[in-house]
Amino acid sequence: MAEQNMNRNISKVIEFLGIFMPITLVKRIVCILVLSVGISVEETAKISGFCEKTVKSIKKKLDSNEVDTLFVINGGGRKSPLADFESAIIDEINQNAYYTKQQIADMIFEKHGVKVTPQAVGKLLKKRS
Repeated sequence: MAEQNMNRNISKVIEFLGIFMPITLVKRIVCILVLSVGISVEETAKISGFCEKTVKSIKKKLDSNEVDTLFVINGGGRKSPLADFESAIIDEINQNAYYTKQQIADMIFEKHGVKVTPQAVGKLLKKRS
């Protein structure tokens, strides 16, 4: 019963702090605090809302004093294959008549050697506007 109350209170704290900073950062801070008082990885995962693999990764960084990296939030995901020449693609689109996303995808492959889907072209066009 007391454990459920503690978990509920920690959830409220996480929710409240999420107003002021990204929720991932809040969860990391909670995870660091809970690990630092000696609570197990399994319990820390339940309390923080992270999976055990993430908690183990955070614990490893804490143990090796890589604490500064724990407070950095990356954008996540991988870099777009079009990122390096996105402006050149947009210039090409603006200068020539392309009527479909597939035509643009074919042009990107011909000129830059990168195969992209029409959906990826759609994201590029949406980002452009």
